[in-house]
Amino acid sequence: MPELPEVETVRRGLEDSLVGQRISRVIARRKDLRFPIPNDIGTLTKNKMVISVDRKAKFLMIKLIDDTVILSHLGMSGRWTIISEDFESTPGRFAHGGVIGTGDGPHDWVIIQLENGTEAVYSDPRRFGFIDVIESGGLTAHPMLKKLGPDPLPDSLTPDMLNESLIGRTAPLKTSLLNQEIVAGLGNIYVCEALSRSRLSPRRRSGSIASERGPTARLHRLVSAIHDVISEAIDAGGSTLSDYRGVQGDHALGYFPLSFQVYGREGEPCLNEACKGTVVRYVQSGRSTYSCPTCQR
Repeated sequence: MPELPEVETVRRGLEDSLVGQRISRVIARRKDLRFPIPNDIGTLTKNKMVISVDRKAKFLMIKLIDDTVILSHLGMSGRWTIISEDFESTPGRFAHGGVIGTGDGPHDWVIIQLENGTEAVYSDPRRFGFIDVIESGGLTAHPMLKKLGPDPLPDSLTPDMLNESLIGRTAPLKTSLLNQEIVAGLGNIYVCEALSRSRLSPRRRSGSIASERGPTARLHRLVSAIHDVISEAIDAGGSTLSDYRGVQGDHALGYFPLSFQVYGREGEPCLNEACKGTVVRYVQSGRSTYSCPTCQR
């Protein structure tokens, strides 16, 4: 599943091509994906200019001039492709050319046609993603957004926020960090990486790094690691896994795997300074966890 850095990379690619352009037509080629596609999606968006493309956690928000929002989630295999004769935008520092979507492919479900001839095509073979339209004033109350915690970025997530959320929690630390009501947008890969950098065990009780007196040194270390991992991954274009693609259809978009300290490195030496341990893999809540039991306590 695309994680926050991959979604941010797609957002930047969409922003380059959509903002300032007027929508001439939106075509929905099926009635539903994970959830129903609004029947009036064409009427609600026709002839309206795109003023911004924003992101909250893993949700993309294409905002129109009358405050209408096209809300998109990529699910497991969703992707946006920009089709344009003079396409120049680059959705990530290491993106390359090669458009995948055509607008009439077998999994091309929603097509946003702009007046300048550009098309934004949403494709989703597994149909676990979704497209919704939110009318003016309804964004904060949308059921998929209203309970989300802060983004894991320096201007959103603070030690005080995380400390307040973790006080008294007995769940494993990794489980809490994957809770979207605590931190919105953190996924399995980046939680493993942040816990490795902060030398905290994924199995540690969440409340053990929080305090009524304020954030502990361990919690400060964790928040700093989260900020660094997510920021570096965004700069690198994310982590390309399985069938994830950027908006230009590039399959080798993300370069962050070159920086993985633990994820996918079972049996290899720990990369933390002065640690002679070995990375292990085990399953937590049905997901693979990678950590070093020697230095992560």
